[in-house]
Amino acid sequence: MAVLLDVKDLCKTYVINKRQNNVLKNVNFTVKEGDMVAIMGPSGSGKSTLLYTVSGMDEASSGTVLFDGKDITKMSGNELAKIRLDEMGFIFQQMYMMKNLTILDNIVLPAMESKKTNETKKQKNERGEELMRKLGIIEVADNDINEVSGGQLQRACICRSMMNKPKVLFADEPTGALNRTASNEVMEELVKLNEEGTTIMMVTHDAKVAAKCSRVLYIVDGNIKGEYESPKEDMQEKERERKLNNWLMELGW
Repeated sequence: MAVLLDVKDLCKTYVINKRQNNVLKNVNFTVKEGDMVAIMGPSGSGKSTLLYTVSGMDEASSGTVLFDGKDITKMSGNELAKIRLDEMGFIFQQMYMMKNLTILDNIVLPAMESKKTNETKKQKNERGEELMRKLGIIEVADNDINEVSGGQLQRACICRSMMNKPKVLFADEPTGALNRTASNEVMEELVKLNEEGTTIMMVTHDAKVAAKCSRVLYIVDGNIKGEYESPKEDMQEKERERKLNNWLMELGW
C-alpha cells in the first residue's frame, strides 16, 4: 500500500506567559493507505495535538507533514480548508452538529459546501440517506439532534465525515462520550469502513478500542516511545486486547 501520511521531525511549541511548552518533539511516523492507527498515551502526552497538527487543524512549529505527497505545513489557510473539506473526514468526542438542522441535513452539509463533484442537491441527499442506511440510522433522518441517542448521533457524525469520500478519517476519542454498548456499535462501524478501504487515525485512551486497530502509536511527553502492530493471524477479541495490554504495561501504561 502507498504511504498516505508521512510525518517527519514534527514539532509543536506553544508559548504561554513567555514560557515555551514543547508539546510535540521531532515526531516521525508514516500511515499507509488502508491503515487503522490508534494514538495512545498518558493524559497531556500530546495525543490530540498530534492528531490536529497532522490533519492541518493546528499549525506545526517545524517539520513536515506530507499528505498524499503534498506538504500541508506549506499550505495557505484556504488550501488547508479545501483539503480538509474534500480529502479528510473528522469525528470528535463532542458530537458537534447544527441545532437548527435535521440529522440528514447535518450529514449532507459538507457535500453541500464542497465543489468536489457535480452532484445535484438531490443526489447528495440520496447519498446521505445511503450512508445512514449503511450505519443503521435511516429512521432518524428527519429528527432533530436532541431527539436521538448518543450512539445514533455519533454514527450520524461518521456519516457526515464520509460524505465527501475522504482519503483519511481522523477521530479524536470517538467513543469517549459513549457507554460501552454504543462504543462497541460505533467501533464496529469504523472497523467496517476500514475494511472497505478507508484509512483511519484515531486518538483513544481505551485499550479495548485500540485493540481493533492494526497499529498503535504510544506517545509520552511529545515523543513516540513505541509502535505496536497487531498480530496478522485471526484471534479472539479478548486475546488481542490481552496482547495489547501487555505491551502497554511494558511501556508504563
